[in-house]
Amino acid sequence: MSPEDEVRTISLRFYAALTRMANGDAKPMAAVWSQGAMVTALHPIGGRQVGWDAVRASFEQVARLASGGKVELHQQRIHIAGELACETGVEQGQITLADQRVAIEHRVTNLYQREGDGWKMIHHHTDISPAMLAVLDSLPHS
Repeated sequence: MSPEDEVRTISLRFYAALTRMANGDAKPMAAVWSQGAMVTALHPIGGRQVGWDAVRASFEQVARLASGGKVELHQQRIHIAGELACETGVEQGQITLADQRVAIEHRVTNLYQREGDGWKMIHHHTDISPAMLAVLDSLPHS
């Protein structure tokens, strides 16, 4: 399999895991992410998570509120430079957050790194979603 095909495969696995998260189960994320201290995520709900523990916790937080979701990558572009791969595209789909349906259409940049057992995600960055933020802001704060 070519390196580009390997990156396409891990990308498909990431978007399958993202769809599972959008249906309340963040556990599959662990299989596609590198789990080091330097991984980062900038989600559509804002903030910046650094390190696997923070990234995992952010996906788990959304999963607790999510159901009925599906996320797919469109307009995929991949560039590989040695042990790093950059993927850009547009995430499209929908998610129900706290019983409110939200459309997803975000520009995205994903970075992958080749590790001993294959490619792993090391960075995920999307546009901010005003609709998702509005849902989260409407929730009671404890």
